Amino acid sequence: MNDRRLVLVVEDSAEDREAIDRALSRSHPELDLEFLPDGNLVLDRLRDREQRWPALLFLDLNMPGVDGYQVLTQVRADPDLGPLTIIVFTSSTASADIDRCYAAGADSYVYKPVNFALFRTVLRGAVDYWQQNLAT
Repeated sequence: MNDRRLVLVVEDSAEDREAIDRALSRSHPELDLEFLPDGNLVLDRLRDREQRWPALLFLDLNMPGVDGYQVLTQVRADPDLGPLTIIVFTSSTASADIDRCYAAGADSYVYKPVNFALFRTVLRGAVDYWQQNLAT
């Protein structure tokens, strides 16, 4: 069972990690955010049953090494990890990227705005939407 307060964020950019932390700590102070700086760490983290199970996974696409597409594909290929809600949170607006992510099993695809106020609004909306859906 997931911990509705835990959100796992896979993001290689320290600047974006800080922005996500600032945005969500303001809009959802009850959340516990856990950050992973690259895709290489995701499967081990999710398979570790000693750790809390996240309610949501925010996943950046463009990372060195194991990128977001690979993480998404690996997570969806593991039946024990299948129920995890994955929100791709990326700077790409390319329709090919959007289609590829949904085809690989993303639950949502959200564009990272450059403007911090909009960035905060977009994150708040995504968390609110998925928290509501996870509760039902």
